[in-house]
Amino acid sequence: MAIKYLKKSPKTPSTDDSKTAEIVKKLLKEIEESKEEACINLTKKFDDYDGEIIVSKEKIEKISKELDQKTKDDIQFSHERVKKFAEAQLKNYGQDFEVELSPGLYAGQKLIPVNTAGCYIPGGRYAHIASAVMSVTTAKVAGVKNIIACSPPKKSIGAHPAIIYTANLCGADIILNLGGVPGIAAMTNGLFNNPPADILVGPGNQFVAEAKRILFGKVGIDLFAGPTEIAVIADDKADAEMVAVDLVGQAEHGYNSPAWLYTTSKRVADVVMKRVPELIAELPEMPRKSAEAAWRDYGEIILCDTDEEMASISDEYAPEHLEVQTQNLEWFHKRLKNYGSLFIGEETTVAYGDKCSGTNHILPTKGAGKYTGGLFVGKFIKTLSFQRMTKESTKSVGAACARISRYEGMEAHARTGDARLRKYGFSN
Repeated sequence: MAIKYLKKSPKTPSTDDSKTAEIVKKLLKEIEESKEEACINLTKKFDDYDGEIIVSKEKIEKISKELDQKTKDDIQFSHERVKKFAEAQLKNYGQDFEVELSPGLYAGQKLIPVNTAGCYIPGGRYAHIASAVMSVTTAKVAGVKNIIACSPPKKSIGAHPAIIYTANLCGADIILNLGGVPGIAAMTNGLFNNPPADILVGPGNQFVAEAKRILFGKVGIDLFAGPTEIAVIADDKADAEMVAVDLVGQAEHGYNSPAWLYTTSKRVADVVMKRVPELIAELPEMPRKSAEAAWRDYGEIILCDTDEEMASISDEYAPEHLEVQTQNLEWFHKRLKNYGSLFIGEETTVAYGDKCSGTNHILPTKGAGKYTGGLFVGKFIKTLSFQRMTKESTKSVGAACARISRYEGMEAHARTGDARLRKYGFSN
């Protein structure tokens, strides 16, 4: 029997998106320019409110005393179950589970891979073999059914042969000779007889990044990526030559690739300041031009007094790649909180992670390390929750749900609880 719509909606959830986007862009621009003043003025305009913005402790205490006890009990009921489920998720992170939250109320989660992943593999200035390994391999291990890879073609050749070989070896089902915006759009929209991607992953230039940003929502993405970054934390025990070599190693990525040094050693700072331009000058033409511009316009050396200051400034920058070359490696490993990937000790370096040591090189940039990590199998896996209940559990859950819904003003929600309470012989 074929699928038959008995009622088909004339609109989709995205119907009003363009109009909403223009309004929000205008408001965000206004707030960016006028900051707190704009927030206060817009709140008065839209909400007709001109009171305090930060809720005072006195106001919180007053509300806590005045709110009726039954409502507080229902809120506590909800809080306890949500907390217990969140604790079970933390305990069982990355695996299926089910837990009884209260008598007769069972909840759990199931991990399911996305159906189709689109892997973008850059191929402009360099043949990014490693990007094919990082994206396609991780999707394959996660259990993604359809993996589509695309990479920019060269005239009369197509995508770089080594990229094609790598994508095929790692498990790509389809490989497209497409780059830039066409590649991103083709994977998103399911062109060339392919299923549409559920998620897009992989690094790219600013046009690829912007296409992913615009399409986010229609399709999932790994992260909002910018130019690659490196930071090195170094004390006076560090080999300054090694630090300089590593900074240059990332600067060759492009003219806008930041390279930062945080150090407590004036000696290390002076050597690096001298050696970086010299090392860049020794490179072949293409990487030399990129590194020269990157170091000139985006390079920084920050002199600190203490290890804590180095850690604090590093966490503020949240660099994509962070090397630690100090005598106190364990302390930094425990202390640092914001980075894409950490390289502990002189023996390892960003290039190892970029190419072949095992960790993924598709990582957060532009400070995104403050709220996310890089690409990993979990990016391709949906963590889906479920619940099931006995009729008896409705006596407590249904009653609390109905009361909370009515307190919120959501009568239709409340009546779904009422209907079950009546059917199963309970009173609210």
